[in-house]
Amino acid sequence: MGLVNRIVQIFEVSHDPNLTITEQLVAHYDLLPVDPAKRTWRAYNYVAFWTSDMFNINMWMIVSSMIQLGMSWWQAWICVWLGYGTVALFLVLNARPGAIFHVMFPVVNRTSFGMFGSLWCVFNRAAMACIWYGVQASIGGSCVLVMLRAMWPSIDNLPNSMPASSGTDTQSFLGFFLFWLISLPVIWLPVHKVRHFFLVTPILMPIASITFLIWCLMKAHGIGPAVHQPSTLHGSNLGWAMVVSSMSCISNKVTLIANAPDFASRARTSSAAVYPQLFTIPLSAAFVSLIGILVSSSSQAIYGTAIWSPVELLGNFLNDNPSKATRFGVWFISTSFVLAQVTTNICANSVSAGCDLTALCPRFINIRRGGYIAAIVGFAMCPWNLLKNSNEFTSYLSAYSVFMSSIAGVMVTEYYIVRKGHYNVKDLYNTEKGSWYWYTYGINFRAYTAYIAGILINAVGFAGATGRTVPLAATRIYDLSFFTGFGVSAIVYWALNRVFPVIGAADTFEEIDVSGYECTTRSSRDVEEVDDESKDGGSDADKEITVYHE
Repeated sequence: MGLVNRIVQIFEVSHDPNLTITEQLVAHYDLLPVDPAKRTWRAYNYVAFWTSDMFNINMWMIVSSMIQLGMSWWQAWICVWLGYGTVALFLVLNARPGAIFHVMFPVVNRTSFGMFGSLWCVFNRAAMACIWYGVQASIGGSCVLVMLRAMWPSIDNLPNSMPASSGTDTQSFLGFFLFWLISLPVIWLPVHKVRHFFLVTPILMPIASITFLIWCLMKAHGIGPAVHQPSTLHGSNLGWAMVVSSMSCISNKVTLIANAPDFASRARTSSAAVYPQLFTIPLSAAFVSLIGILVSSSSQAIYGTAIWSPVELLGNFLNDNPSKATRFGVWFISTSFVLAQVTTNICANSVSAGCDLTALCPRFINIRRGGYIAAIVGFAMCPWNLLKNSNEFTSYLSAYSVFMSSIAGVMVTEYYIVRKGHYNVKDLYNTEKGSWYWYTYGINFRAYTAYIAGILINAVGFAGATGRTVPLAATRIYDLSFFTGFGVSAIVYWALNRVFPVIGAADTFEEIDVSGYECTTRSSRDVEEVDDESKDGGSDADKEITVYHE
């Protein structure tokens, strides 16, 4: 047993040795309120964060499916504004507890689902982060391959040694592996410092995107025919097509709505996490998608068909013995896309996975380790196989958005309507009966009833999305899956709390910590020296820097 204990201690993260097993499940350094010295995110950091997140291949191509439905480019662009405007509103609402009390999504979720009931929600979010990490890495790998082709044209002659059963080939796997590899050092950065990395993409990507646009306009001798194509949809068909398209935009970011407190907890001031996110999300989404529309329209004039993937279009530029200037241009733009994909994967997936996996297994995982676990899972899942059938993958994402929207509906209702901004920070780490968030054996069954109700309202419509015959009404409900899931779960949760009031339910809205505890630090120097996100082993109670006092 002595040897076993030594091996276990090797893999443990630093923690107070006096904590019980139960206490270790709920009180880990990375789960405590963010130390004041690490609340370093200013307004411009959130602007840079969301600008970086939006400059990715998915965002560039998001209107392609809308235009294929029969909409004109400007109708599709309106859907982007509507969809991401909605994302911004709900994200800011759910981020508020993190910005005020400086706690992350796994801890905020305890207030509504319970100390242990929150683990299922956290697991759902962690699973999505790992899956999306692999998918974004696979897309990033295609960018790396184009970059390599621009540098060494001979890579086109690289023989394929991968079996057909692998679902990929040697060239594609090489691009994926290199992208996966260059992402690993960025995961090492602690959350309060990774903000510096986000400042590069908002400068580089607009330059690269506008250069790409001008280049395409010059090659096409104009803007191209795609922007002149009228809509083939009219009346209710057009209306519902715009609804579905707007919902696809929301589904694309619904996971970030749920875990919005993760980054908001690092805000220097509460207002820094409000207006910058509220305006930057729709503005950056609209800008990136507009560039994508114009570039794709130009490609139709060049090649006779619209090419929506910028990676595919850049690859076409490298065909037929390109000049050195063309190769350099493709290298610069593709390298910028590689950086954008790395940034997107870090801000949307690895940090989220790190926070969530820490809550699931705090004795052995911290944010950094969780990020690397997401990278390993993203590699092992062979994500290129998911992307082979885009329709199935899109259906999967839509289904998962129902789960996440129901979680968000309960969380928002809990904060704004049930307890009206009142928090008990001490009880967020208290597993004793009678504490605010203990509920029934650590599970809030009101929240789970509301959560299931939000899922069930969309269940029949989801069956229709998989190809089964269902009533039109069910299809329409599913078309509005985010609002129906969020709305039903919110209403049911509110109603259950009226019938079965919880401890701490308030009559007036006031954002206060009723426990009377404050989070303080010894000094900023101590914070830098004992950054828990940079230490990965051993038990040392003296490393604890967060102090709660009355």
